[in-house]
Amino acid sequence: MDTQTAHAHQQSVTLTPEESLWHRIDTTDLWRTLFVAACTIVVGFGVTWPGHAYPAVGIAGLVAGCWPIVTEAIEDARQHRMSMELSMLIAIVAAAAIGEWVTALLVTTFVLAAEILEDLSMDRGRDALTDLMAFLPETVRVRRGDALTTVALADVTTGDAVAVAPGERIPVDGVVVSGQSTADQSRITGESLPVEIAAGSTVYAGSINQVGAVEIRAEKVGADSSYGRIIEAVRLAQSSEPPVQRLADKLAARLVYLALGGAVLTYIVTRDLTAAISVILVAGACGVAAGTPLAVLASIARAARCGAFVKDGAHLEELSAVDTVVFDKTGTLTEGTPRVTQVIPASGRDADEVVLFGASAEYYSEHPLGKALAAYAKERGVETALPEDFTYQPGRGVSATVDGHIVLAGNRALVENAPADSGSAATSVHVAVDGSYYGSILLADSIRPSAQRAIADLHEVGLRTLLLTGDREQSAQSVARQLGIDTVRAELLPEDKLQIIDAEKAAGHSLAMVGDGVNDAPALARANVGIAMGSGTDIARESADVVLISSDLNDLVATIRVARRARSIVMTNFFGTIIVDVIGMILAAIGILGPVLAALVHVGSETAFIANSARLIPGRAK
Repeated sequence: MDTQTAHAHQQSVTLTPEESLWHRIDTTDLWRTLFVAACTIVVGFGVTWPGHAYPAVGIAGLVAGCWPIVTEAIEDARQHRMSMELSMLIAIVAAAAIGEWVTALLVTTFVLAAEILEDLSMDRGRDALTDLMAFLPETVRVRRGDALTTVALADVTTGDAVAVAPGERIPVDGVVVSGQSTADQSRITGESLPVEIAAGSTVYAGSINQVGAVEIRAEKVGADSSYGRIIEAVRLAQSSEPPVQRLADKLAARLVYLALGGAVLTYIVTRDLTAAISVILVAGACGVAAGTPLAVLASIARAARCGAFVKDGAHLEELSAVDTVVFDKTGTLTEGTPRVTQVIPASGRDADEVVLFGASAEYYSEHPLGKALAAYAKERGVETALPEDFTYQPGRGVSATVDGHIVLAGNRALVENAPADSGSAATSVHVAVDGSYYGSILLADSIRPSAQRAIADLHEVGLRTLLLTGDREQSAQSVARQLGIDTVRAELLPEDKLQIIDAEKAAGHSLAMVGDGVNDAPALARANVGIAMGSGTDIARESADVVLISSDLNDLVATIRVARRARSIVMTNFFGTIIVDVIGMILAAIGILGPVLAALVHVGSETAFIANSARLIPGRAK
């Protein structure tokens, strides 16, 4: 069946996930197929009035059954495109012309039934999209002043406070501003266990709020939300034509030409028109033409269930062929925010004393290190004091008066009597009080919990890993050692990253680049496949071909596995079709396969290859 026509046909039918199998079948298609099947049985039992040459029932069956086939064949001919509909129409007309009415009717029945099967398979692939689109509520409660007002989801804007009761679906991407609960984010992130959420927690549209009421400040709504992007990605998958699909179209056309050429050659050699028609009937490229878009659609839906959305089928095909995964460090392999790793008090000093003065001095600081110190003091239960005479010295640190003491907190350029840094990857904040060195606080960017497992899994599937970062060599090497990354390049400018990516591609490598920041956007666009962290900047997400919604690197591994499996299934369909068709045409040419058996082989192989692609369809979400 012509793929574009199948898409158009399916998009004209509105379905819901609850509809039964029979409701999914177009009534006209079903009755047409049953009518042609009945005509086949009647003619098969010898009812050939008014004569064997032109049985009325047979002619009526062919006219009714061939109408959609003729329509598609004419459209293909207008576009100078060879299709299976055109080749099958030729075979049906030829069979009728030599008086093989039962064969012509039976082949027509098989073709119509195969199109229904293909439509049903594509429907199952679209079920993921249908589920997604039907999942969000139509109306939500938004706080207006002191009252909650019910509005349409489409009317929610960024900054609105949305109230979500227990058991309700979270309608927007945002941050919890009040309340505590757990959220089922399995549809969005692939995380099977509920996630604890409280004030400050990020939540995603399409999650289910479970045990407590929460209010969420909307940050992304509608098509801009993670949920809306998934829907758009799956929708685009229906119309995208990846390189593997173009290959499928070319293969299908060549198989048709091969079948027609084989039929002509068979007739020239054998003078047996029945054998020549059987050669045409046995060639089945529909399994490839229909199985490939089904595999692409199902794979993108499955990737969405894994916590990633792929923007186009072409990117999925590219991802299946990468041999190297390139990572940015900060915000990608690491959380992107520093945390205190160790407090080293000077001799005779207490660790809490060092934290008290250091965090108090940094109380008003907007620097990430200062914020990390303040957060650590709170976690440790150390009561800080409000500083006086706060002064920030760029590149050095801060000075302040705390409870009458002059406190310095910064690097050795500020705290000159501090000991030399140990040479570790951590950043040292030295603390001095009234000119006396009190101790040092070490801070480092923490590695993402998912990073180590993800890198190990990438190596397990045979992929090479490369770290490109603008950070210090020492810090980059430390992260690489902890994660087991193969190659490290540090202290790079954005243009340096581009040069390395170009050199890797010139050396024959296919690259997936994973990043999160503005400085990563050029590299994301230059790599074969750009992959952005969901927590990254807008420009990084826009430049990327794939977005990891929850920024979980395990989702990257799952998506690569889905892409590879899709490619494997598509290639199996390719070579399987070639083998079946070549063997079938040889058997038909020497008379072993008659027209009926040839048609059975055609339909059987098409069904098998569509079913093979359908294995990628994800299970229905509960």
